[in-house]
This record gives sequence, structure tokens and C-alpha cells, in this order.
Amino acid sequence: MRPLKDAQLGAFTFFASALPHDVCGSNGLPLTPNSIKILGRFQILKTITHPRLCQYVDISRGKHERLIVVAEHYEKSLSDFQRQGKPASLEKVLQIAYEVLEGLEFMNKHGLVHRALSAHNVLMDCKGNVKLAKFGLYHMTDHGADVDFPIGYPSYLAPEVIAQGSFHPSDPSRDEAPLPSGPKTDVWSLGVLLFELCAGRRLLQNIEISERLKFILTLGCMDDIVTVLAEEHGCLDTIKELPANVLELLRKCLIFLPSKRPTPAELLGDPVFSGISCHYTPFLKPVSLFSSSLRCAHLELPDDISDLCKDDDDDYLSERAIDEVYHLWCLAGGDLEKELTNKEIIQSKPPICTLPNFVLEDGESFGQGRDRSFLLDDTTVTLSLCQLRNRLKDVAGEAYYPLLEDEQSSLPQSNSSNELSATVTLPLIIRERDTEYQLIRIILFDRLLKAYPYKKNLVWKEARVDIPPLVRGLAWAALLGIEIEVDIPRCHQYDELLSSPQGHIKFRRVLKAWVVSHPDLVYWQGLDSLCAPFLYLNFNNEALAYACMSAFIPKYLYNFFLKDNSHVIQEYLTVFSQMIAFHDPELSNHLNEIGFIPDLYAIPWFLTMFTHVFPLHKIFHLWDTLLLGNSSFPFCIGVAILQQLRDRLLANGFNECILLFSDLPEIDIERCVRESITLFCWTPKSATYRQHAQPPKVAGDNGFGKTTTYYSSDYQDMPKTDLSREPLALCDLKAEVSPRISAEDLIDLCELSLGGPTKRSRAGKPKIVAVDIRSVEDFGRGHISSSINISFNTAFSSDGELLQCPATGVLQNYRGRVIVVIGHAMKSAAMFAAHLVKVNFPRVCILDGGINKLKPTGLLTVPSPQI
Repeated sequence: MRPLKDAQLGAFTFFASALPHDVCGSNGLPLTPNSIKILGRFQILKTITHPRLCQYVDISRGKHERLIVVAEHYEKSLSDFQRQGKPASLEKVLQIAYEVLEGLEFMNKHGLVHRALSAHNVLMDCKGNVKLAKFGLYHMTDHGADVDFPIGYPSYLAPEVIAQGSFHPSDPSRDEAPLPSGPKTDVWSLGVLLFELCAGRRLLQNIEISERLKFILTLGCMDDIVTVLAEEHGCLDTIKELPANVLELLRKCLIFLPSKRPTPAELLGDPVFSGISCHYTPFLKPVSLFSSSLRCAHLELPDDISDLCKDDDDDYLSERAIDEVYHLWCLAGGDLEKELTNKEIIQSKPPICTLPNFVLEDGESFGQGRDRSFLLDDTTVTLSLCQLRNRLKDVAGEAYYPLLEDEQSSLPQSNSSNELSATVTLPLIIRERDTEYQLIRIILFDRLLKAYPYKKNLVWKEARVDIPPLVRGLAWAALLGIEIEVDIPRCHQYDELLSSPQGHIKFRRVLKAWVVSHPDLVYWQGLDSLCAPFLYLNFNNEALAYACMSAFIPKYLYNFFLKDNSHVIQEYLTVFSQMIAFHDPELSNHLNEIGFIPDLYAIPWFLTMFTHVFPLHKIFHLWDTLLLGNSSFPFCIGVAILQQLRDRLLANGFNECILLFSDLPEIDIERCVRESITLFCWTPKSATYRQHAQPPKVAGDNGFGKTTTYYSSDYQDMPKTDLSREPLALCDLKAEVSPRISAEDLIDLCELSLGGPTKRSRAGKPKIVAVDIRSVEDFGRGHISSSINISFNTAFSSDGELLQCPATGVLQNYRGRVIVVIGHAMKSAAMFAAHLVKVNFPRVCILDGGINKLKPTGLLTVPSPQI
């Protein structure tokens, strides 16, 4: 969106038509309220940006089908010229005509018709340039079908519109809806406006509406409509004095038959504008963030560089985009309904005054007449920014132009103002409602995203702190590494936007595009839930929503949407079971004892990445962190959810657990995210290895620089060596309670180096303890430095029966660290690890390949002989 500059934020309200309560659609479900239909159609209007059009910003749905629209607004309009009571100069008339036509032509290219063109809807900015207001009312109301009032003003309506009459879908006397108005309708309205400017007076204002309509329809019998109008309003001499080309322009606009009337595009090329068209440069559509076009191609430096540093009034807020200013206005306490109520646009009435009419047998009527407040009052109320400016008065000017830190810095701190450092420690929900904090974060992200992909690493760094809701859609796309705009062919019912007809249409298009472009995959139930966050954040950019979903699925849900995905799902659930045992053995033991396995509850979690179980506002906060982690992070989220329900799960049996998950209790998402990060940091990289995960990416620079992740690189992407984990058959994987880790993971965790001793952490103790279960003799021939030897033979008999386990006592001092069981045979190591889990030792894992994997490394140590 363009900067606010000298514009204001304006709001107007209207009611959508109410639907009968006892009528259902063909599918047997209640009809979608007209206000939700309008809300869905409105969204595309926010993307229509042109110098001659007032920018739409937001729409709010209230009670009783009330809608409030927020848009760019200016106090001056063509009505000011009419109040002067004298003709406007010819130069001004031609300028207004040309600029209105520019706006109309741009609208027409986007399939829009104004239909409500009038003097008070042609606004003027501080430089006297035209800004068309309310140009989207006809579109958002489905050509007037969803409201109880006509779109347009009788004095300016074209004859063909008047001839069609009014229409409402519930009217049984009308079989078909009239054809929508075309671009030529607005040309007639423009002709009336220009005539009023030239004559210095308004047309048909002192005549009843019915008489006005009759008069306009009778103009079809006239050869020269302009002359007839001039005679009717006593301004024939004034009109005759107009230059021939201006008079001809009026006649072209006021041609009675639409088939002979020109379009706005045709009128723009009229010779009457040859003298002024050269002063206007063609409008260039702003280049989107993920477009392959250069975003700086149109930038030019002024001849005098000092012009860039001129600050007339230091009004930095006016340089921010209109949607940013409105977002901050809301955070600063702005209330649309309160603003309209204060100006008496919204008037509350006691219930007794809203009773409907009733009629007695003798025909006498009682009750209220038609409530005219449900008709259109198109008064636009200016939203005061005083409260917002006062809230931001202490924000330094430098905050609006932050310097970007060196990408190579390893410091985790944010680049945001140090003055707000205390705010960063507050809960996320509070930070997202803090006006000053959000201003700083939005400005910083805006700069970083405009520099994408060159500042991608800084985007990652700042996303670790938080992502401002206003820029979340673009930030997610950057985190997913979307490169360029994707060209694609032309559920969440609780959400008004996604449940609107436009939302359903967009859902189908994005999902169809995904299915068509991935012929090896199929549509599984839940894919729509997975699509929902991306479509919500990119409602007006289906290509970007599709691109984000297409990048997200391979990373987190690789091959989940195969026609036969059972092997992929089963491996995923088995690894998840091992993660539960690794982090919470007591809970794992209980769930296994009662038979409450992940297959019964976790498939919808992972198949939809939790979008099936959480509402969108929680998914946004969850995915802000999920996108920073690698493909194993969802396991940690799943364990964190179970741990929030831990007490209830431990206290209940199978049936109670089933009921608990059929209606999942409220989950604290911020706590879930926080605990997921902790779980992730304690999980060895290779513990979540899956052979059905996404294969490693081909090495090579893709122009985006080194890819960084939130906590650690994905083990799946690491180059495979002799020390890596080996693929394991599903049956063998299921037989093991604890996860395996690779030899390279063990070396990394123990911080071993060739020829050097084990490094210690800051606390003086390693995070890991290696338990070598070989015999004393084998242990003496070579072992990991600082490992503990607890012979398997002293704990288990040859047939696997537990004799005694000294490990329970020996390892008490190491409880809480990652315990890696190392042996010769994997079966023995798995049994030993399973026993530790059984007695509630957390963070137990097995060295994949056993001691044999470590022998070639030269890292095994031999005790010095006793002298």
C-alpha cells in the first residue's frame, strides 16, 4: 500500500440484506449471511492501488449484518465546486475529466465498475488531484444484490440503469436479475458531473426523484441531450460558450444509447486531452516482493541529493503505509463503531422501539415504520489520528529508519530499539497489542523484507524474537524460501473470511492447482486445513499462498499425500512414540500400558500440522516458530501438547483418554511453543531420523545465501558418511522403545576431537553420558572417554531375563542428561535402554551400529596400565 501522506482514514457503514432464518441452501446447510459474502468480495479491493483511487484498507462486520468500511479519505470533493455557484475553469474541467477517466479505466481493467459516481465521491487531494471514493461498493455487494438500497444516485444514473429498475433476490415478482452495469454506465455519470462543473450548478436537484427518473428516460427522444439539459436548467448561454472540443466531450459522455457511448479507455484517447495527457506518466503497478521483476527499477535520485533529507514537519507517521497506520490506530485504542456512534451515524435504540409492525383484523396498523437507519447513509467519518500520534510522540525519528546490523553477527538480540528491550520479555499476546513495539517491529520487518533475499538471514534472526501479525504472510514466505512469483491457473468455517463464497472459490483454486502440479500425490482430507493459514494471510495473492503451501509440504510432510502413505505415517508415528519415551518415560509407559497409542490421536495432528486441532490465531503463533525449526520440530510440539495434558492422562484409562482427545481441552500455545523449543534443544539431531523424510537438497548456491534454521540444521539434509544412521526396517524400528542416534551425533555431543580429551560444558559437566554395556574386558580394550561401563551380562541372562540392574543405582547421579547406550549387539542395547525407560529414566537413546561404528575413528581410549 502507498504512504498515508496528506490523506486521512475514513469510515462509512451500511447494512447487508438480512436472510430469512428458516431457509437453507441446496446442501441443507444455513445460507451464508450476505455480510460474510460482502466481506469476502471486499478483500480484492485492498489490492487495487492507483493514484486516482482511494485505497481500501479494511472491512469490519458487526451485529445485525452491519458492515463498516475503512478507506483513504480526503475532505475536499467536487461538491465544493458546486457550492461556489459558478462554472469551473476549462483547464480544471479537463483535468478532472482526464483524471476520473484514468481511475475508471484502471478499474475496468480489473473488472470493476463504479456505478456510484457522484460529486461527493470524487475527492480531491491537497494538490487538487482526483481520488475516486466508494468505487468498490457495487462490486462488494454483488452489483447491489446483497443490500436493500440501490447502488448509485438518481441524478447521475445512466438511462439504462434507470430502465432496469430496482431488484432484490427475494422479490418473487422478478425472475431474473438485471445484467450488471458496464463501464459505459460511469461515462454517463461523468458526463453529468462535467456538465455541472461547466454550468456551475447541480442538475435535477429541485425535482422529485420520480420526476428526475422520468426526465432522464425521456432524453432518449432528444437529438442533442446537452442542449436540452442546458435549456432545462437555464444555462444554455454558458454551455454554448464552451470550446467546441469540450462541448463535443460532453455530448460523447451523454449519448443515450450505451451501444454508441464510448468507454473510459476510448475517451482517454480523445483529442480534447491532447494538451494535458503529456503531463501524466503511465501508472506502474508496484512490484510484489516475490516477483522476478526488479523492485528498484523505477527509483530515481533527485538532481539535488539534499532534497532527500528535507523534513518539513518531521511527520514520520505519514510516510508509513496506510494499512500500517490503520493497524497502529486500532492498537492505540481506535474503535470504529465508537467513532461512528459519536458522529451519530450509528444510533442505538431501546428494544421497544424496534418492534415490527402488526395489523389488526380491521386493517389498522401499529408499530414502527421502516427503519431508515438500515438504508445507506454514505457519510464518511474521518478517523482522528490524535490518539495514535500522542501514543507515538516519544518514539524517536531514528526508529522510522533503522540501520540494519551486519548479517554475520552471531548475537541473538533483535535490531529493535533498546528502549523496548523490556517489552521483548513480555508474553507474545501483550507484545502484539503494544503500539510502540509493533511500530518498531513492523518498520524493521518492512525494511528486511524489501531487501529479501539479500537480508534473509536477518529475517530469520528477527523472526526468532517474534513476527508482527501485519507482515506475517510475507515473513512466512521468506522463511520458506519462496524465490519468485508462481503463476497458477485460473473449511475453517468458524472464520468469516475463509467461510465466505470468495474464500471457498480461492480454496478450490489453490488446492486444485496443488493437486494438478503434483501428479504423484493425491488430495487427503485435511489438506484444506493445511492450506487455510497460507490462504488467510495471502487472500489476495493465491499464487503466493500456493507457493508457500508447496514449499511447506515437502519440508514437513514429505510423501504424506501419497496414495498409499501407510509406511510414511507409520514410521512417523513410531518416531513420535520414541520421542515421548525419550522426553517423558513415565507418560510413555502409562500410555503404552492402557493401549493409547499415537495412531489413535496424532494422525490429524501431523497430517495437518495441528491446523485441524487449533484455531487460526493459535496456528499463527505456533507456525511462527515451526517455520524456524526443521522437519523434526513437529515431534516436539506433539510431546509438548501431551505434557500440558500430562496430569489428566496419567490419572485416566483408555476410555477417558479417548474422550479427552475427542474434545481437546484449551492448550496454552505460548507455553507449548516455549516447551517445544526446550524439547528440541534436548533432542539429538539424528534421534528423529526417518528414511521416508525429504531427501537431502542438491548442494549449490541458489542465490539466497546459506540457509539457517532456528536451532540446528536438519539431520536429513546433512551429507551421509560412515558415521551416519543406517535405515531401519519399520518392524525393527517399532521393536525399539528408545531412539537411535548416529556416531557423528555422539561425537558432537561428547565434543570429542582426534587426539584430544573430552571437552566440558560451562557447568563443568557434559550434557551427555555414554553407558558402555560391553564386558569389562572389551571395555578395557577401548572405549569412549568418560563413559561408564555397566556390563549387560551382569544385568540380563542369556535369554534376556532381567537379573539385576546396577545401572539404576549408578545412573541416579546422571539423571536428566542424555544417556547413550553403547554395545556390541543392537538387540542388547535396545533391551538395556528399554529397561531404563521402564524405570522412568528420561533421555535414553542407543548408539546406532554400536561400538563398531566408533572403532575406525581412533577416538576410543585405552586405560593406562597400572605401574
